[in-house]
Amino acid sequence: MSPENPADHSPSPSPYASPNPDAAATGASSNSNPTSSPLIPDRASSPDLPLTMTASMVLTSLPRDATAALAAAAASLASPEQKVVVRFKPVGSAPALRGGERRRIGAEQKFEAVVAFLRRALRVGETESVFLYVNSTFAPALDEVVGNLHRCFKDSSDQLNVSYSMTPAFG
Repeated sequence: MSPENPADHSPSPSPYASPNPDAAATGASSNSNPTSSPLIPDRASSPDLPLTMTASMVLTSLPRDATAALAAAAASLASPEQKVVVRFKPVGSAPALRGGERRRIGAEQKFEAVVAFLRRALRVGETESVFLYVNSTFAPALDEVVGNLHRCFKDSSDQLNVSYSMTPAFG
C-alpha cells in the first residue's frame, strides 16, 4: 500500500453516521493497516443551526479598499512637510547615482515617485526596465505610500533602503 496514493487508503470506521450509505458500508470494513494515517471522521450536520454561518451575517456596508485605508492612515500620521530619507543601493551592473546615494522625499508621496525619480536620475529609456526592492527583499506596489514603507521597514539610521537593478534580483 502506497502512502502517496489516496485510492489505496480505505476510510477508517466512524462513530458518527455517514451521510453517504456507500461510505458507511466501506467504512465498516476493518482497516488492517496500522501505519495508515487516521482520517478525520465524518460528522453529521447539526440540526440546531437554522442558518449556515455565511447566511447568518448580513453586511451593512462593504469593507473599505485596502489601498484607501492605507492612504487614510498615511494622511493621518504624516504631516505634509515630513520628509523620508531614501538610501539607494545599486545591485549587480546597475550604475551608481551621481551626487550620493541618499535622497529625501515627502512621506505622503507614492512609491511611483521614487521609481520615476530613479528612472530620470539613471537616464533609463522608456523601453528599459528598472527593478526596485525595499531592504533587498520585496518590490512594493507603485501605489504604496513612502511614509508607510519608511515606518514599517526603516533601518537603524532612520532610512528606507531601496536596492535597484537593471535585471530582476532577489526573487
